[in-house]
Amino acid sequence: MLDLPMTAAPFDQVQTVDDVALVFEGGGMRAAVSAPVVQLLLREGITFPLVCGISAGSSHCVNFLARQIDRAKRSFVEFGADPRIGNIGTWLRGRGLFDSEYVYMQTAGPNDCLPLDFASFKANPAELRIGAFSIDDGQEVYFRQNDITCLRDLMLIVRASSSMPILMPPTEIKGRKFLDGAMGAGGGIPLDIAIAEGYKRFFIVLTRDRSYRKTAEGPSWLFKTWWRNHPAVAEALVTRPPVYNTMREQIFDLEQSGQALVFAPATPPPSRSSTTDVAKLQATYDMGLAQAEAELPGWKEWLGL
Repeated sequence: MLDLPMTAAPFDQVQTVDDVALVFEGGGMRAAVSAPVVQLLLREGITFPLVCGISAGSSHCVNFLARQIDRAKRSFVEFGADPRIGNIGTWLRGRGLFDSEYVYMQTAGPNDCLPLDFASFKANPAELRIGAFSIDDGQEVYFRQNDITCLRDLMLIVRASSSMPILMPPTEIKGRKFLDGAMGAGGGIPLDIAIAEGYKRFFIVLTRDRSYRKTAEGPSWLFKTWWRNHPAVAEALVTRPPVYNTMREQIFDLEQSGQALVFAPATPPPSRSSTTDVAKLQATYDMGLAQAEAELPGWKEWLGL
């Protein structure tokens, strides 16, 4: 086990890399492998002017901006042992394989199991972008700071971005229903918004190994039947594999040209997106931490620190 004690650098010692956007891929509980990246950046006092995330990557964004090293790990390792996290029973009752209401709306308060330092989050000067997929028109919507006035607003946005289709119910925000942002134009990697914001350099944190290629996750007839009243969702699910694979090709091209620094697991992580086995989540975290520690000097060199 490589669970090292970590403390975030004091805020007055933080170094902002002004021309680089930080981009987090989702991946459900597989994001245990990228949680150490959040922790090491906080420990080393490295931050960025724009932080973008989708699905589990949106939780990384929140923990990073709130500067909570402990929460970055606990959200994706110890939390798996919580009996209220969800199961087939909560799915059958319409609450999701991961119980959306509990996981996102009942855990972040000051007396809850994963308290979030909302004051520190709001005080962070970095810009935030969290992507979610609108089920009616098929648009990827990126939420930002001016959409957030309280902790509930923030957690509802994270919930929307993380609502995996079929496995979890849609999340409603101001009369509009959303599912996992991974079904949008970036396939789950919000590089598109960072480019749209004018950035040319990117620190991209992936949860899949470099050799991974996404294939169809189910027959198209199932998606079209399940989502017959929302054809934009069915279309997004059918087309997601080529969209995702094309995005990864773009990322590795940017890496080759020197415009991107990419963290990608060296081998497939032990945990899957739906894993709640703490031993597997810890093994996934340990793998990510060992790799991140080894790569840290290279990160600093690329970032000019």
